[in-house]
Amino acid sequence: MKLKIPPVFVLIIFGCFMYILSRFLPFGYFDFLGRNVLIVALLTIAGSIGFISLVQFFTSKTSINPKTPSKASSLVTSGMYMFSRNPMYLGLLLILLAWGVWLGNAFNVLIAAGFVKYMNTFQIIPEEEVLNKIFGKAYVQYCTLTRRWF
Repeated sequence: MKLKIPPVFVLIIFGCFMYILSRFLPFGYFDFLGRNVLIVALLTIAGSIGFISLVQFFTSKTSINPKTPSKASSLVTSGMYMFSRNPMYLGLLLILLAWGVWLGNAFNVLIAAGFVKYMNTFQIIPEEEVLNKIFGKAYVQYCTLTRRWF
C-alpha cells in the first residue's frame, strides 16, 4: 500500500476541507427545495451499501481491513459486489456528498472528486494489485465485469 491512512480518516480529512471551503469561499452557496430529503436519501443509501457490504465480507469470512488486503481469503463478487468493486468506498463517497449538500457550497463537488482521485490512487489501485496477485484470473475476470465505483 502506498499510504496507510484508513479510509474513514480520509473521509474526515476531505470533510474538513469541504467545511473550510464552505466557510471561507464567498461564493458558490446553493439552496433548493428538497435539500434535506436529498441529504437523508444519500445517507440512507450510503448506510445501506456500507452495512450490506460489511455483512457480505463477514459471511464470506474474509478480511475487512483496508490496510491489509493481502489477508483476503475469498473474492466476494455477489450482492453489492456485482455492481461495484468498492461499495464500501462508494458509501463513503455518498456520505461526503451528503455533507457537501448540507454545507451548501457547489464547489464541494470538486473536493468530492478529489476524494475519488485520492482513493483510486492511494487505496484502490494498490488493493487491486494485491488482489490480482492473490486471485489471479478470477479477479481479472471480475474486474472486466464490474465497475470500480458504480
